Amino acid sequence: MTPTSGLAGVDLNSLRPGSMIDVETKSRHYHIECLGGDKIRVSGHPELCPEPVPAHLLGLIARGTHLKFLLNDRRPVTTSRVVRLHVDQPVDPPKAASVKSSPSVN
Repeated sequence: MTPTSGLAGVDLNSLRPGSMIDVETKSRHYHIECLGGDKIRVSGHPELCPEPVPAHLLGLIARGTHLKFLLNDRRPVTTSRVVRLHVDQPVDPPKAASVKSSPSVN
């Protein structure tokens, strides 16, 4: 994972699936896994999502704004204001070195 701290905001469309976002709000700490597009898996609320649950992010995640997501395609959640963001993006696997065959010596 490649860490990025001190961000003012983040758009899920700029992140690869598998990216992890730690969002600290005024009252809670949320862990978000990007699944692609606006799809996420979120945890951090003791009653609504104590364990990771599927959700859809509504808008951007930015310091000074409220984190908004839709749990299980039906329950809208708006958090207290975001005070800190940290993103870990998956590292691309190293490309396999091409193996060149050496000419045979007769």
